[in-house]
Amino acid sequence: MIEKSSTLYKMIILYMLEQVDFPLSNSQITNFFLDKEYTTYFHVQQTIHDLLESNLIEEKKQGNSICYQTTSDGEKTLTYFKKNMSDEIRLEINTYLTEHNYEMRNDNSIIAEYYRTPEQEYVVQCQVREKKTVLLNLEITLPTEEMAKSFSSHWSKKNQEIYAYLMETLS
Repeated sequence: MIEKSSTLYKMIILYMLEQVDFPLSNSQITNFFLDKEYTTYFHVQQTIHDLLESNLIEEKKQGNSICYQTTSDGEKTLTYFKKNMSDEIRLEINTYLTEHNYEMRNDNSIIAEYYRTPEQEYVVQCQVREKKTVLLNLEITLPTEEMAKSFSSHWSKKNQEIYAYLMETLS
């Protein structure tokens, strides 16, 4: 039974990644499993690890998080085994993705991270992405880590205002 469950969890993750046009983060994938009470956090992590090891998904660093997308082998595997997944499970996944699409897309589209420079300053890189296109890439150098953290955390709330201001001012 455990082996069957493991295979089903792999198919669910591959199916989720196929249904969206952006990579999903570990927490986005895990939240589905936990919300639907399919399995535990640790089983989800093991399943993701197994998919990475077998080259069915790949990691992609996005901001401060790791996201996943299918590989061509993962897409092929899903076409062979998708029919073994029940219609109810596919419906649950599709409904979940539809209900959470905006937040999930936003999580992957609005990115802010900072790093320390050799000159002991901090550079904050803020981005707005749409699918694979970077719409806005803003970098600013700041003197302290506290300022860098503050800028990074406010970016998710203020990015639309800043983008609109730039478009209006520079047009």
